[in-house]
Amino acid sequence: MVKEMKYRSVFDIIGPVMIGPSSSHTAGAARIGRAARHLFGREPKYANVHLYGSFAKTYKGHGTDVAIIGGLLDYDTYDERIRDALKTARKNGMKVRFYEEEAHTDHPNTARLKIGDDDGELELVGISIGGGKAEITELNGFELRLSGSHPAILLIHNDRYGAIASSTTILAKHEINIGRMEVSRKAQGEQALMVIEVDQNIDDSVLSELERADHIIQVAKISD
Repeated sequence: MVKEMKYRSVFDIIGPVMIGPSSSHTAGAARIGRAARHLFGREPKYANVHLYGSFAKTYKGHGTDVAIIGGLLDYDTYDERIRDALKTARKNGMKVRFYEEEAHTDHPNTARLKIGDDDGELELVGISIGGGKAEITELNGFELRLSGSHPAILLIHNDRYGAIASSTTILAKHEINIGRMEVSRKAQGEQALMVIEVDQNIDDSVLSELERADHIIQVAKISD
């Protein structure tokens, strides 16, 4: 019996349009950096990038360094400005440091980004899973599984009954379809993280409404 293989588009087969020699080390890395930029909501003033596994061994030759910083500058995988991302970031006043880590990780292409400015910080762990795709596996200490292939809303909320219902009710009112949803928490009764992947980009007015919902502390989004 031949199993039918389904793809969302031709790019799932041939990979993404991209700058650089490696879909895993360049395009995937750019997606990790861009996810961090979208979740932070602005260009950071500093970026400490910890690289593990093959990322740590080959990041200069394969363009992982410029790709991650290009993502932080909100460049897409095919943006030719990625080549000069390090120069541009430093020109903009961003302090960038790379660390080659020897610790073992579950995935060979792993990066931990610590970014911030005077108004806040963000720490994110991402892995490049091949074919230009990436997953976010940790955000500010919360474990999660975020593909980055779809628009997503991330809500930090108090671990109380009603938080999930108030959020999904708002999305239903605006006819926004949920593709995947998960909730993680550090401990019972403390803060929790709700990750909702949706089928279309979310307007800022909807995010503002979500921020006013019961028990919601902070809202961020990743656009397509």
